[in-house]
Amino acid sequence: MKRVYKYPLRVNDRQIVKLPKGAEILSVQIQRGDICLWALIDTSVKETNDVAIRIHGTGHDIEYDGNLRFIGTVQILLGDIVFHVFEEIKEQQQ
Repeated sequence: MKRVYKYPLRVNDRQIVKLPKGAEILSVQIQRGDICLWALIDTSVKETNDVAIRIHGTGHDIEYDGNLRFIGTVQILLGDIVFHVFEEIKEQQQ
């Protein structure tokens, strides 16, 4: 069975979120003042993957070499602070 689960995020440049294998990140938004990530997961999957999430403010430097997938933009404090959220993409192993 699949369900959408919520994962609260910290305002850090980089953090690890444990998601069940095969999870699909759907969205990132503000809920009650907190940045949250929503993912579609298979509840029968018990193994997890460490997913690196990066959060960067508008105008801040970002180390980028093609390894990031944009998830979304969130605004806090009535839009005074804007963050952009990315998932680090691991290289495909051959």
